[in-house]
Amino acid sequence: MKYSNPVVRGMYPDPSVCRAGDKYYMVCSSFALFPGVPIFESENMVNWKLIGHCLTRESQLKVRGVSCSGGIFAPTIRYHNGRFYMVTTNDSLHENFYVYSDDIYGEWSDPIIVEQDGIDPSLFFEGEKSYFISNGADEKGLGCIQMCEIDIETGKKLSETKVLWQGTGGRYLEAPHLYRFGDWYYLLEAEGGTEYGHMVNYARSKSMWGPFESYSGNPVLTNRNLGGYLLQGAGHGDIVEDKEGNWWFAHLAFRQIDRWLTFHHLGREVCMEPLHWNDDGWFTIGMDGIAAIDVEVPDISNEVVQDFSYHKTFETLNWDKDWSYLRIPDKENYKTSKHSLSLRGTKHQLSELASPTFIALRQDEFTMELSLKIKPAMQEAGISLYMDDTHHYEVAVNGREGQTEVSVRYTIGSCASGEIASVTLAQETVELRIEADPLYYYFFVETEGKKVELGKLETRYLSSEVAGGFTGALIGLYAVDAKEQGQWAEFSDLHIIHK
Repeated sequence: MKYSNPVVRGMYPDPSVCRAGDKYYMVCSSFALFPGVPIFESENMVNWKLIGHCLTRESQLKVRGVSCSGGIFAPTIRYHNGRFYMVTTNDSLHENFYVYSDDIYGEWSDPIIVEQDGIDPSLFFEGEKSYFISNGADEKGLGCIQMCEIDIETGKKLSETKVLWQGTGGRYLEAPHLYRFGDWYYLLEAEGGTEYGHMVNYARSKSMWGPFESYSGNPVLTNRNLGGYLLQGAGHGDIVEDKEGNWWFAHLAFRQIDRWLTFHHLGREVCMEPLHWNDDGWFTIGMDGIAAIDVEVPDISNEVVQDFSYHKTFETLNWDKDWSYLRIPDKENYKTSKHSLSLRGTKHQLSELASPTFIALRQDEFTMELSLKIKPAMQEAGISLYMDDTHHYEVAVNGREGQTEVSVRYTIGSCASGEIASVTLAQETVELRIEADPLYYYFFVETEGKKVELGKLETRYLSSEVAGGFTGALIGLYAVDAKEQGQWAEFSDLHIIHK
C-alpha cells in the first residue's frame, strides 16, 4: 500500500482511534467550535469519512465565551461491550467527562463527570472493570501519568488516583493511553509540546499499575530533528489493530508552508503510520521512527486508492457535518438550503468572544481556489479567513443603496489592523474570489466580466507561530449588522477547488 500523510487534512488534531467490527472510528479535538468532537469512519485506515459529531447539544458542549483555543481538548474513543465511549476535557471548565452512544451515527449521552484532574483523558477496560487515565502532577508537582478505577455507569471513582509513570523527562507530558497486548501493559504518551519538539514515547509493565519500564529506543516517533522537512510536530496518537492483523498508529502532525519558513496555518492534522512488533515484545513506529509524507507498506495490498482532489459546493457539502460555528450559534440567524445560505447579522463582531453570525469550513489544503456570490442587503457580509478572534482576514461586502463596497481587511493581534483595498461597485450582488498558495492569499472581485485583483496577504500571520494557540485556519462566511435590522445576506454559487 502507498499513501500520503496527512490522511485527514485541516484542523483535526489529537486523533484517537478504535475498531468496531470491520470498521474504524476516529475522533479529534474541536476546541470552541460547535458541534464538538468530529467522528470519522474508515474501512482501510487511509480514507476517512466525516460521519458526525459526539457533542451536538449545549448540555454537552459548554463553550460560551471561551477562547478559540479553549473548550474541548484531546478526546479518546473506545468501543466496549457494544457501546462507544468518548472521553475528553473541557479545558475552560477544568472538567473531565465522557459521553456514550450505542449508535455511532446517533446522539450521544449527556456528560458524565470524572473527579480527576489533568487533561487528555483516556479509558481502559479490562473484564468488567473500567479505568480512567489522564496526565497530571504528582505530590511534588512533577508531571505524570495517573489512573484510577471508576464506575463506568456514574463516573464515580472506585480507587485512589495513582501515579503510573513520569515519562522520559520531556516537557508537557500528555496524551496517555493504556493498552494490554498479550501479557504486557503498554503505556503510551507524548512529550516536547505539540510543536516542533513533539515526540512519542512508551513503556511497559506486567501490571497495569506499574512499575513501567521505558522503551530503550524512545522517542519511538518524532520529526524534531528533520530541519526543512515539510511534515513536523509528529506526536500525540493512538494505536489500533486492523481486521487483517496489521498495526497502525494514528497521530497528529502539521505541514509547514515552506522548507525554509517554519510557519503552519492549517492546524494540526491526522497522519497514519505502520506499527511493527519486534520479537522481544517492543514495537517501532513509522519509517525508522520518523513520520514520512509518502509512505509505502509493502505487505498490504495496493487496492486502496487515496484521493485528495475535491470540488466543494453548497450542494456537495452537508450542513450538519461539514460546517462549524463559533461557540453556541443562534440558529435563528441561519437559513440553509441545498443551493444557498442566508445569514442575518447581529452586533457581534468576529473579534469578540461571542457567537457572531459565522459558519465555516476548515481550510484543508495550502493551494485552493474559492469563488462565491454575496448579496449583503443593508449590512456587512463576507468571507473570513479566520485563525482566532485576534488573527483573521476578511473580504467584506457592505450593502449600500443600489451598490456595494468591497474591502479587504486584516487583523493581526494588537499590533496591526486595517485594509489593503476598497472598491465601490454599482451592483447589489458581487462575486468574490480567493486564491491561495502556501505563502499568500490573493483577493479578487468580479465586475463587468473582469477579475479585478484587490491585493494579497501573507498566510504566516494566521499561523500558530504568530497567533499562538492550537487551532487552524477556517474559511468562514459571516454577517454583521450593528443596527440589528433583521436583514438577510444571501450567499450562493460556492466553489472551493483544490488543485
